[in-house]
Amino acid sequence: MTERDGPEDDLLLVECTLAGDTEDAEEAMQDTFVKAFRHIGQFRRESRFTTWLTRIAVNEALQKRQARKNTVSLDEVAEAEVKVFPHRSHQWHEDPEKLFGKQEVRMMVEDAIRALPPIYRETFVLRDVEGLRAEEAAEILGITLPAIKSRLLRARLLMREALAARLEDTPALPKRILITAGRMRDMIAIKLMKAMGQ
Repeated sequence: MTERDGPEDDLLLVECTLAGDTEDAEEAMQDTFVKAFRHIGQFRRESRFTTWLTRIAVNEALQKRQARKNTVSLDEVAEAEVKVFPHRSHQWHEDPEKLFGKQEVRMMVEDAIRALPPIYRETFVLRDVEGLRAEEAAEILGITLPAIKSRLLRARLLMREALAARLEDTPALPKRILITAGRMRDMIAIKLMKAMGQ
């Protein structure tokens, strides 16, 4: 994924993210425009044209992914459910771009997006990458508004967890030594209190 210039690039980003494979995404992109051309008469002006076109793109990408992977693993969803809440407690670096170059930050984010389970990745891309309104994303994915909100929250939490490992500010060695010494002191005090019967 690279910097985007126009609507075609936006659709290609959706296709790549959802199809999971560049060749499938390019093929899905071609199929999207062919279907849009053939069915332009079916476009109802109830929604924006870009929403209608994105819906076709999402369907094409999902069909390509489904053709490659005939079944959807329930383990992915169950695994995602377990990892919904962040577990890290260290602060992130003030400015990740000072630590990493812009291209490296972009690649970290793209890798984190690709690592999301498909149901969360679809929602995250449509809402946070493409900037669609929740109603538009729900219409495109064919799910309810509360489902979009729930999936988006989980996707954001998973993204935060994935990026935290790379962007958090780990304490310096002297600080880690002090923290460890404090914990050891507490453990010794507890053992002494138990030994004395308190």
